[in-house]
Amino acid sequence: MNEVCAPQRVNILGVRVSALTMGRATATIERWIRDGEHHYVCITGVHGVMESQRDAELMQIHNAAGLVTPDGVPMVWMSHWLGHPEVERVYGPDLLQEMCRISAQKGYRYFFYGSTPETLGKLTTALTRKHPGLQIAGSLSPPFRPLTPEEDEAEIARINDSGAQVVWVGLSTPKQERWMARHVHRLNASVLVGVGAAFDFAAGEKAQAPRWMQRSGLEWSFRLVTEPRRLAGRYFRNNPAFILRAMRQLAQHHATAWRGGTKTVAR
Repeated sequence: MNEVCAPQRVNILGVRVSALTMGRATATIERWIRDGEHHYVCITGVHGVMESQRDAELMQIHNAAGLVTPDGVPMVWMSHWLGHPEVERVYGPDLLQEMCRISAQKGYRYFFYGSTPETLGKLTTALTRKHPGLQIAGSLSPPFRPLTPEEDEAEIARINDSGAQVVWVGLSTPKQERWMARHVHRLNASVLVGVGAAFDFAAGEKAQAPRWMQRSGLEWSFRLVTEPRRLAGRYFRNNPAFILRAMRQLAQHHATAWRGGTKTVAR
């Protein structure tokens, strides 16, 4: 399979998640940079999918994205069960590190948008130390309030003047998705990637779950223990609802497949 072909999509509760491996994700981003295209990437797990059930505009934003990566293990499992066994997890923090590794060799220029000035400083130091040669064109921590039109224009000018080809956006879901959708055609950068808490992880400000917990789908429990006040409401609201809706979708999918197979045999 050609790594740079546009990946197929898997409909998971209405969100068209890209059927990806890490290699396909990075190859697609590199192709956009080479060709001067303009796209944004949603890094999507249960939270993004469930917020999209409640917000039709957010669903549309996801489905207009150049890529919607399967960020959580449930996205990978659902992709497999819906007929795409090749799908791998494309986790935001891992995508950031892999693209930094590639970019240190190829010279792609980065801009970081979001978080706090302190975190951005630690992020820049950590990434340039880990990936010598990485070109960071700039960073910007926006205020925690809506921007005025004048402030927004000033931020766009600053990002464009930097010459960045990739803008990494750390504003959390759904704020970062809305920002990318509004700005993708106003920025010169080829790629906008919304990576949520990846800035905090890469900067060393938050601990990541052990790999075995990530692979087994238990990362949410680690994050719940480490950030209970921020995440408890989200997980207890979204996770049971996702399981119920996912089971319903899978039952419908397999019933349809069974009926199709029965008809094929009958013919």
